[in-house]
Amino acid sequence: MTEPIEFEKTATFLLARVTTAYRNALEHHMGRIDLHGGQVFVLIELWKKDGLRQVDIAERLSLKAPTVNKMVKGLLEINLVMLKRLDDDARASRVFLTDRGFAMREKVDDQWVEMETEYLSGLTDTERLILPDLLGKLRIAYTGRSDAGED
Repeated sequence: MTEPIEFEKTATFLLARVTTAYRNALEHHMGRIDLHGGQVFVLIELWKKDGLRQVDIAERLSLKAPTVNKMVKGLLEINLVMLKRLDDDARASRVFLTDRGFAMREKVDDQWVEMETEYLSGLTDTERLILPDLLGKLRIAYTGRSDAGED
């Protein structure tokens, strides 16, 4: 008989725990600037390319359309985005940043830097350089895609 797995020492266990903790910390920090439920990720996609369809945002974020719809609705309510139908495709509306949505970038940047400083301070400079690459590889392993090359 093989030895029982010490789950608490496995990468899978630790990654699941740190992911949950980091997601909660992100929710707390973004809540300080009135963003909730992953809305910041919709904004990040729109800062990369404004005027995306909700289905495109869902695909880029690996989320279901109803989830993105709820996020966009929340961003509409606080005037960070607006919906427009374009002449080239009257069936689908596109999500555009408002002036306030563009301006939110600075607030998000500030919270992001604060999080990175606070939660990654225990890592060495080398570990901080390696971590994004390792996490990118894990993203590819789990989702089959990376963020590289998306515009």
